[in-house]
Amino acid sequence: MFTGLLLTLVLTVLVLPLAVYAGPPVLAALRHEQPARQVVVPSYQQTPVRLASGGDEFPVPAGSEAPAPDTRVLAALLDAELAVDGSGKFSGAVQDALTGEVLYDLDGDAPVTPASSLKLLTAAAALSDLGSDTRFETGVYAGTAPGTIILKGGGDVLLTAGESDDDEIVGHAGLQTLADETAAALAERGTPGTVSIRLDDTLFTGAPLSPAWSREDVAAGEMAALYPLAINSAWAAEGVSSGPRAGDAALAAASAFAAALEASAAGYGFTVDPVIERGAAAEGADRLASVVSAPVADQVQQMLLSSDNYLAEALARMSAQATGREATFEGGTAAVLSAVSRLGVDTGGLVLADVSGLGSGTEISARQLAATVQAALTSTKNDVRALPYSLPVAGLSGTLSSRLTGTTGTGGTDGAGPSPAGVVRGKTGSLFAVTSLSGFVTDADGRLLSFAFVANGLEGNTAQARAAVDAAATVLAGCGCR
Repeated sequence: MFTGLLLTLVLTVLVLPLAVYAGPPVLAALRHEQPARQVVVPSYQQTPVRLASGGDEFPVPAGSEAPAPDTRVLAALLDAELAVDGSGKFSGAVQDALTGEVLYDLDGDAPVTPASSLKLLTAAAALSDLGSDTRFETGVYAGTAPGTIILKGGGDVLLTAGESDDDEIVGHAGLQTLADETAAALAERGTPGTVSIRLDDTLFTGAPLSPAWSREDVAAGEMAALYPLAINSAWAAEGVSSGPRAGDAALAAASAFAAALEASAAGYGFTVDPVIERGAAAEGADRLASVVSAPVADQVQQMLLSSDNYLAEALARMSAQATGREATFEGGTAAVLSAVSRLGVDTGGLVLADVSGLGSGTEISARQLAATVQAALTSTKNDVRALPYSLPVAGLSGTLSSRLTGTTGTGGTDGAGPSPAGVVRGKTGSLFAVTSLSGFVTDADGRLLSFAFVANGLEGNTAQARAAVDAAATVLAGCGCR
């Protein structure tokens, strides 16, 4: 009897936990239900609700110990996503960021129109040639004629008509602050009763409008004539990033400065001539006052987050000027090509019609876009390594703030896996017949991947193509892929 009781007790101890653990799946199987797999999502893959402090702290647990995706499995998953009904052709490339190995290639060497993904190259050039801490000066100089001053543009196209704000990128330098300092300096010199302003915008040379831009895009405010000083990237109204732009952004800035100086002059007993003429400052002229822009690194981030065409073109001209080239459209494209080549990207066959991605005629490959990101991630230059961490964050910032907000599953569909939000960083691109997404992602195994997906030749199905490139990036976030 004792032996029987002992045996019963042992069976109870063993069987009861097993029944509790295995019972539900067994019952589900009998009912022909598939038990849900519990997915453990790494902390760095969990959906964030906000950007980290400063917006630039992005965990990248990449290393040689993390397994890379299987190329065949990855190809099958991505090929399934990169397709749409109707017209359009996709190209794509995925690289291991650590080694540079190409893990996926879908016509990756074919020349394509990248739209605003091209700004990746412009950002690389600005950070490499100018340095992340460089600032652009807008100054006021004494003219050769009595009572004449020269407002000289130094490349800052993010001015504000108001006071300088050290906490802002757009409006870091203010024309009202510049006017206040100028008025005080003029009063100290005993300026005559009326002051005349001359505008020196000679830093940029050549045509202010690129032949690569369509008149329709310029009329729609996508771009405007380029000058080395402008308020809010030449948008007609401050605080907006859409609608019309000023046809002559330099003169508009000079007029705002004149109004600010007139207000400041009231306290010093002089007036300002409202007529503004163009004229260069004499070499060695006395500087009366100046304001400086936000650092180049901040301007690059602003350009990438908002996809600012005007700022992109201005930064390229400043890169040209810094490298001894003419600050023209041709000088800007040459500077960008040279900088990217120095980073180790094969620029063979690469043709730049502009540096913002707005114009027609650019030819670049998905491989070259992905390689630019990979080169920036692994660059030994700290300035250049700021590029990838300035990109929009999926679901959180910039042009990706409302995209890639779902979770990953088989083939990139919604499921129980990691979320691409907060994990994918990328530069978007969109034209009537083009959509693109280029950037980098840390996959579910902790492997860092750079990528570029581009669709050309679209006709009325741009939204579907955008969803396809987002789904492809979502696949990368969920890899595995073995």
